[in-house]
Amino acid sequence: MNDPMTPDAYGVLREPATLVLQRLLPGPIERVWAFLTESDLRRQWLASGVMDLQPGAGFELTWRNDALTEPSGKRPDGFAAEHRMACRILALDPPRALSFTFGPHGEVDFTLEPAGGRVLLTLTHRRVPDRATLLKVSAGWHAHLDLLTARASGTAPLHPHWDHWTRLAQEYDRRLPA
Repeated sequence: MNDPMTPDAYGVLREPATLVLQRLLPGPIERVWAFLTESDLRRQWLASGVMDLQPGAGFELTWRNDALTEPSGKRPDGFAAEHRMACRILALDPPRALSFTFGPHGEVDFTLEPAGGRVLLTLTHRRVPDRATLLKVSAGWHAHLDLLTARASGTAPLHPHWDHWTRLAQEYDRRLPA
């Protein structure tokens, strides 16, 4: 298992279409929950979008990855300056668990567990439809969780977002089975 103390711990496949990543974040758990569920905080590391925290509620995530770091790095070909995705909350147990659809790309579960004065975040992305998508979401979640770690810790991100994503996409291509 990856050492969750390492901010760049790689995701692992638990099944062919299920990716799991972990991060150890500064607590308390309610603060980390806010980074997952509040649009203004979430946009600092992932995507904006107001969530009605009710099972079955739809919401839209809006990514503006160029704005996540300064500088942003070189945006890869085929990626727009803005991306929107319709999602739906499947389940939640505040402040410990959140599950939602990830557009046509499967389902995402976040679980939070107290770990001393910190919080262990486990992200599970299930039902990834194909390897190409798996490589994109693996690099994406890894890069975005690195940003969450920095934002929650009050530190500057270590890398321009797009450069980090590109390096991670190449690394996941080597690490994950073909």
